[in-house]
Amino acid sequence: MTLSSLPYRATATEACAWLAEQTGSPWTLARLLEQGGLPYVWLDYSEQWAELFHDGVTRYAAPVVFIGDKQHLASGADDVWLRFTRDSGNLAIELKGDGLRAPNDGLHFQERDLLRLLKELQQPQPAEAGHEQAAPAVLPSALKGLGREQILLAFAGVGKIDLDKGLASGVGIFGDDGARVRKNSRGGKNSHLWHPVTLAFGLHDVHRVPMAHLKKAFATQPLLREWQADWLESLRLLGE
Repeated sequence: MTLSSLPYRATATEACAWLAEQTGSPWTLARLLEQGGLPYVWLDYSEQWAELFHDGVTRYAAPVVFIGDKQHLASGADDVWLRFTRDSGNLAIELKGDGLRAPNDGLHFQERDLLRLLKELQQPQPAEAGHEQAAPAVLPSALKGLGREQILLAFAGVGKIDLDKGLASGVGIFGDDGARVRKNSRGGKNSHLWHPVTLAFGLHDVHRVPMAHLKKAFATQPLLREWQADWLESLRLLGE
């Protein structure tokens, strides 16, 4: 597959095959997402999700921008999960309830994004003196999380919410298990890990914790440093 033969909208398989040909190394969907690839999924109009469609639009490609939704894809899921995206008018929107599930046969990557990614891979920007290279948008460690005591310390004082009670109850703070990651199959409620980026968006959108307080937490709390790249990338894609 040559540069000119790359489809305008490439499936995940086509995108990975093209990148493998251009770079000489194997590519998977998980690697493509880790390197910052932005997937889209076709959505057809439905009354349930009418708020996504503007001015008579009946079908459009919604971007998968939320880090948790990208991780769902990277895990090998057979569907696309959207909890945050942009509507057909390009406005950031949080989807109601547990979000929208769509077949992954409508998943694709845009030609312009893949060409830009290839350029970045072939011509990496040198790191500034005294600064470490930026972390990738999806860190391997982001598939894990922080324990209850760490979360309480990292988000101490961000808003008027009894976070300790919420975490101790074992009930998902965002969606069903949106921010919660089970540490092992035998553990009880105290064996959960919590994904801080997903949790932060849930605290803001469900419990109205001020975004400024959450931004400050990610900027200043050492426990959140490992997830700062995920947080900033999600904010950028959502236009926050």
